[in-house]
Amino acid sequence: MAEHDNWDAHWDNYAAAASRNPAQQMRHALIARLLTGERDAGPRKILDLGSGQGDLLEKLHARLPTAQLLGFELSARGVEISRAKVPEGIFLVADLFQPPPELAGYRGWATHAVCSEVLEHVDSPVDFLRAASPSLAEGARLIVTVPGGPMSAFDRHIGHRQHFTRESIGRVLSDAGFDVERVYLSGFPFFNLYRCVVIARGEKLAADVDRGGRGWSRALADATMAAFRGLFRMNLTDSPFGWQVLAVARKRGAG
Repeated sequence: MAEHDNWDAHWDNYAAAASRNPAQQMRHALIARLLTGERDAGPRKILDLGSGQGDLLEKLHARLPTAQLLGFELSARGVEISRAKVPEGIFLVADLFQPPPELAGYRGWATHAVCSEVLEHVDSPVDFLRAASPSLAEGARLIVTVPGGPMSAFDRHIGHRQHFTRESIGRVLSDAGFDVERVYLSGFPFFNLYRCVVIARGEKLAADVDRGGRGWSRALADATMAAFRGLFRMNLTDSPFGWQVLAVARKRGAG
């Protein structure tokens, strides 16, 4: 296993930083807005594909308290953190390419699924979504977020294989058996500016995060993230220039 694919170590190193990250908070707010904005959605069964440390399902539980929540996560450490954070949810350690027996009980389960900042980490996004598809009901709604724009040294450090465009994520979803409803390019201008800071910091950012941040470095990082959290309220949800790719699709029927 490559070091950047050791997800137990990843969540040990990055759990706190990920929770404070304004980019993650922006993505989760966009996802929550899409899910809560549905009319006549009926009972929701929400599956988080690559549920990490449970931050998204924690937010969704607060916004949709009657929804059933399920997380599939490769990392046992991520599942441990998630279960403590969201005791109302069910979290399973699951390699979708070698699914554990427990997944059979959730065949066709999800009315809604989210796959946020996962596909850039896998060698074949199409195969990953095909492997996830049996857990989704026919016609289930899928929300995907993936990074767009240039790749930074920090992105490579944490295992990004590729970034996406409106066209490339549309092809991935279609090839995996989903009908694309809409693809947004979100985050212009301030998320793009934030990404430029990440790109400029390069390997120094990776070293800072690996050390957990100390002293002035941590204080400066916290101040910068707080400033961007405020600026992100003025981002455009969709424009030709946004570097946060957000796609909404439906699982095709058997026919």
